[in-house]
Amino acid sequence: MELQRIKQRFGIIGNSPELNRAIDIAVQVAPTDLSVLITGESGVGKEVFPQIIHNYSSRKHGSYIAVNCGAIPEGTIDSELFGHEKGSFTGAYESRKGYFEVANGGTIFLDEVAELPLSTQVRLLRVLEAGEFIRVGSSKMIKTDVRVIAATNIDITKAIHENKFREDLFYRLNTVPIEIPPLRHRKEDIHLLFRRFAIDFAEKNRMPAINLNEEAKHILINYRWPGNIRQLKNITEQISVIEQNRDIDEFTLKKYLPDYYENKLPALYKGIDQSTFNTEREILYKILFDMKNDMHDLKKLVLELMQHGKINPEVEQNNAQIIQKLYNNSETIIEKDSQGKIFEISRRDDDNILDTEEITEESLSLEDKEIELIKKALDKHNGKRKSAARELGISERTLYRKIKEYDIS
Repeated sequence: MELQRIKQRFGIIGNSPELNRAIDIAVQVAPTDLSVLITGESGVGKEVFPQIIHNYSSRKHGSYIAVNCGAIPEGTIDSELFGHEKGSFTGAYESRKGYFEVANGGTIFLDEVAELPLSTQVRLLRVLEAGEFIRVGSSKMIKTDVRVIAATNIDITKAIHENKFREDLFYRLNTVPIEIPPLRHRKEDIHLLFRRFAIDFAEKNRMPAINLNEEAKHILINYRWPGNIRQLKNITEQISVIEQNRDIDEFTLKKYLPDYYENKLPALYKGIDQSTFNTEREILYKILFDMKNDMHDLKKLVLELMQHGKINPEVEQNNAQIIQKLYNNSETIIEKDSQGKIFEISRRDDDNILDTEEITEESLSLEDKEIELIKKALDKHNGKRKSAARELGISERTLYRKIKEYDIS
């Protein structure tokens, strides 16, 4: 009964368990002075819950100030929140109280708190921990008794990882978390909200309310609603204004639903591999390295076949498809000469030989690779060791030592 009365008082429509749980937490935390962090997607109605907390608290007769942190320019946000002294910056012709000073004894709601600059976050943390702040351009400490309720629609933990939000401030704000469910998780409430918006708009504009047939109701309930309640309200009002026919069928409704598809394709999974590759270049490098490894495996397979006349049964089983493809589709002939050297002979479809190339197995020795790089660097710089060392990224002394160690002439 109490829950229903709260919904009527604050205009909340719906009966989903997740919504009821959020309201219940708000009512329970209201009598305390604990900080509250409200999370949820844009358009879910987060702004209602700070009002519930304020009106059911001992501060209900004090000031309630809602601040959209994302709408205030970064250069003036400190002045708006904490006030400033006369002459503290260009245009400060007189002293001004900030929201934290005005709301003393009451509640301040910081919407989109994650948009605050890092410098302002430090000031806010001071208010939460010690209940004090300093005006811009002043050195005098001012005490304040304000309850802070914050809200955001972004992933705070991700913002912390990207150094866009202070971790200590997050834990100070998140004393009591309240998560508001998105509209797609409240399917039983979608048509109730649609009917409420349609009736309210009809009464306001003195016109008949629109109605949905069964097929249109099914589409309405199963649509994803990325804009949540705000989007549902806007679409309801659009249909009410534009459509002459008050009975709306599924074909008419679909025209107002952006990106509506009968059959939803599976969503792309963003797992741990997504964070492993930060750029397309790294993804391309991984593909190239995988291709190189595959080529090495194929080389070893062919060499074993030519040298021993047979392949290890386990290797043969694991690489059956590669062997079959090599046998059927290869455009080269691999043969050995009388001394046992392996040759790769290119051919056309008519088996006319075009080119012959000796196959040399690539050395994977780090020592061989190092010798090869040193020789190339010395050749490139005409034997100048200083320039060669700079090219290799090592000191000249290290290069000299390696030349003696590997006996490089």
